[in-house]
Amino acid sequence: MTSKAAEAASVIREVLRTHPGAACVTSSFQAECMALVHLITRQKPDIPVLFLDTGYHFAETYAYRDRMTAELGLNLINLTPRLSVAEQESQFGILYQDAPDRCCGMRKVEPLFAGLAPYDIWFAALRRDQSPTRANLKVVDEFALPSGKRLTKVSPLADWTTKDVWTYLKENSIPLLALYDKGFTSIGCEPCTSLPLDPDNPRSGRWAGRKLECGIHIQPQQG
Repeated sequence: MTSKAAEAASVIREVLRTHPGAACVTSSFQAECMALVHLITRQKPDIPVLFLDTGYHFAETYAYRDRMTAELGLNLINLTPRLSVAEQESQFGILYQDAPDRCCGMRKVEPLFAGLAPYDIWFAALRRDQSPTRANLKVVDEFALPSGKRLTKVSPLADWTTKDVWTYLKENSIPLLALYDKGFTSIGCEPCTSLPLDPDNPRSGRWAGRKLECGIHIQPQQG
């Protein structure tokens, strides 16, 4: 185990030891998510793994999710939006084209915040080098849901690089989502994910460069 992997495992162990309450981990089944899920399930095999099933994911993502869930014996929980894709498009049109923020809000942010409500600790696979919006990411932080409930949000991979992630997966014989072989570097919903527009910015293929975040990692405003 590399020093960074050992440090991440230590963070996970200490949080689980010192923070009371129920823990979960969110996963989009991208590379860093698989590294984090693998690290956590070594210590807590039954931890709920929350997946945002927007209805717009690549077929490859769904197939990989199902494969890795079976191979690792994950306690997978699929979080779904209040409206199906067909219902949303019938009522509001193709929001990912005309109002991507609203689409992310309905299909990702609202389901996640509702899904996090039963938990007290939220592990996420965020890294500081992924985006300028994540440059000041704390390893352990507080996150308040719209309801006012406060969670301990933990990012054990905060100082990892892409190389660190790929090295960990290779050392632990964890296969990658097949879309990486096609040149994708950050993978979300199929309509809003393309090959990177800027080779130096792995998230530049998201939302055609119109934004950097879907909103699930942005502290909601308390009304």
